[in-house]
Amino acid sequence: MNPQEEQNIFWTALEYEEKVRTEDWFWALGIIIIASSIAAIIFNNYFFAALIVIGGLILGFLAIKKPELIAHELGPKGLKIKNRIYRYENITAFYVQEEPTPVLFIKSERVFLPIISMPIEEDMAAEIHNAFISKGIPEEEMKLHLSEKMLESLGF
Repeated sequence: MNPQEEQNIFWTALEYEEKVRTEDWFWALGIIIIASSIAAIIFNNYFFAALIVIGGLILGFLAIKKPELIAHELGPKGLKIKNRIYRYENITAFYVQEEPTPVLFIKSERVFLPIISMPIEEDMAAEIHNAFISKGIPEEEMKLHLSEKMLESLGF
């Protein structure tokens, strides 16, 4: 067996935490969509009204979509999430949050959404932390973005 293969760390996690939404949640979404689009029509902004309706419908469909199980692999070249590889040389920092739930944050050189968060298994936190440290990647405390916290509180 190749010694590099032994260093690989594998785990799977849901794409996002599935939320149970009641019928009332969908009624509230519908009322907000209808009221907002009517207000846009009153102000003769038909394009915005159509945008609100389309956005609301997409939001409703995404709310009922089941999360996908994503495979993660931390190997010799970098972090592989599904089919995308984030090479170590493109990762500028990492952080392993252990409380309240274990989450791995990586900061990449990407311009759009440079910080990526993914749930990890509780017993893997130290092993993942050591793997990043051994590659010389600096540790930098990171947290969920305010927008993500707001969306969570709204039930998304």
